[in-house]
Amino acid sequence: MNTRYTPTIVLAFALVVAAVFAGRAEAPHVYAITGARIVTAAGAPIESGTVLVRNGFIEAVGSGLSAPADAVVIDGKGLSVYPGLIDMGNSAGLVIPSAEPPRDARTLMEIERARRQFILRPQLEAAACLRADAPELRRLAAAGITTVLSVPTGDVIKGRSSLINVVAPDDEPQIGNLADERRGQYVLRTPVALHVSFPTREGDGGYPGSLMGVIAFVRQAFLDGGHYQLEMALFDRGKKPATRPVYDASLEALQPALAGKMPVAFQAGNANEIRRALSLAKEFKLDPIITGAIEADQAAADLKAQKARVIYSLNFPTRSRMLAPDADEPIRVLRERANAPKVPAALDKAGLVFAFESGGLTDPKDFVRNAAKAVKAGLSADAAIRALTINGATIAGAADRVGSIEKGKIANLVITDGDLFDEKTTVKHVFVDGRPVAFDAAPAVGGARRGGRGGRGGQ
Repeated sequence: MNTRYTPTIVLAFALVVAAVFAGRAEAPHVYAITGARIVTAAGAPIESGTVLVRNGFIEAVGSGLSAPADAVVIDGKGLSVYPGLIDMGNSAGLVIPSAEPPRDARTLMEIERARRQFILRPQLEAAACLRADAPELRRLAAAGITTVLSVPTGDVIKGRSSLINVVAPDDEPQIGNLADERRGQYVLRTPVALHVSFPTREGDGGYPGSLMGVIAFVRQAFLDGGHYQLEMALFDRGKKPATRPVYDASLEALQPALAGKMPVAFQAGNANEIRRALSLAKEFKLDPIITGAIEADQAAADLKAQKARVIYSLNFPTRSRMLAPDADEPIRVLRERANAPKVPAALDKAGLVFAFESGGLTDPKDFVRNAAKAVKAGLSADAAIRALTINGATIAGAADRVGSIEKGKIANLVITDGDLFDEKTTVKHVFVDGRPVAFDAAPAVGGARRGGRGGRGGQ
C-alpha cells in the first residue's frame, strides 16, 4: 500500500522527534545526597554533609550545602557515602580473541609462530576486547564495585589493562552522524599497564615447557624489544642495516614499557617470585607493579627499594574441597592461609602503596568481606578504604578522575546503611558516572543480609 505524507505531517513528526531527543539530551542528571556521613578518602570523614552531583561529576561536597531546586534528593540520614570501590584485577566482560594453532602445520616454525600468539601479545588491549553492557560487569555494582582494572586473560605476556566503569550511561541520541562506540563510554583510562605472568607449563608439549623456560622467554622478549627499537631508530635515521627491519606489532607494543612510560604488572605470589620479578624489572629498567602478592610482606624491603606498588589479591587461599575432612595439609599451605588477611597491615606498616584486586573471586560481595577480614587482622579501616579506592586510582594513573569524593571528580559513589566493613551493612544506592544504577537483591557488603535497590536508573 502506498502512503503519501504531506509536508505539514512530515514537519510535525520531525518536531515531535526533535523535542523528544532534546528532552533526553538536556536531562540534567542532578542529585543531592543530604545529611549523610561522607567518607571522602581524601581527608577526614564529614559526619553530616551533602554530595551534589551534576551531569556525571561531583559539583560540591561538604556540610551546610543546600540541594538545588532541580536536584533529585536522597535523604542520607543514617547512611554513609563512600567513593565507588575499585577492583584492580578483573576480567569480567572481556572477550579475548583466541589464537588457533594451525591444523596443517608443516614445519616447527609454523607451530612455534602460532604458539607465540598465545604467550606474547603485549599489543592486546582490554578496552578493545570489552563486551559492552556485559551483565557480569553490572552485577559488580551491587557489591559497591564501580570501577575495575580490566586485565586480559592468558599466559606470560598477556596484554595491556584498561581502567573501566562497570556501567555506562544511557546512549544519547545521535542525529546526523554515526553512533558512538558504545564500549568507549566505559573506559576511564587505557592502556594502564602491561601484564606479565609466570605460569608453570610442564607437560603441555611446547616451549616454554618449564618455569625457567617461561622466565627465559620473558627476558628474551624484552631483549628482542630493545634490539627492535635500536634497529628501527637506525633505519629511521637513514642508516641502512644489512636487511630492512621487519615491523613486529608485539615488539612495537613493548616500547612504552621499555621506555619506562608504562608500568609492568608482574603476577607473583610467593616471596621468591616477587624478588624474581623485581630483578627482571631492574634489569630492564621497568616500572614494576606486583599483583597477587600473597607473600608480599616477606619482600616488603625489596618492594620499597624499587618503589614498586602492590595489587594484593583478596581471593584468600581456602582449603580444597577435594581434600577429605581428615586429610593433612603442608605447613606452608596452612601458614599461607592463616597469614593472608594479615599481609595488608604489614604492607601499610612498611609504607608501601597498595590496592586490592578480586583475583578471580566468584562472588563479588567477597571483595569487601575479605577486605573486612584484613581490617580485623590489623589493617586500619582508613587504610582499607584507601586500598579499595584512591590507591587503586593512583596506581592506575587516574587519581584525578576517580577514587575519592572531591569536587570535579567523576561521581562514582556507594551509599550504605552503615560502616562498609560491618557484616550487617547493606548497599542502598550506587552511582556510576553520576547515574544511579538499578540492581535487585543488593548483597550485604559483609554478606550477612540482603536488601535494597540501586536507585532510579532512568533519571
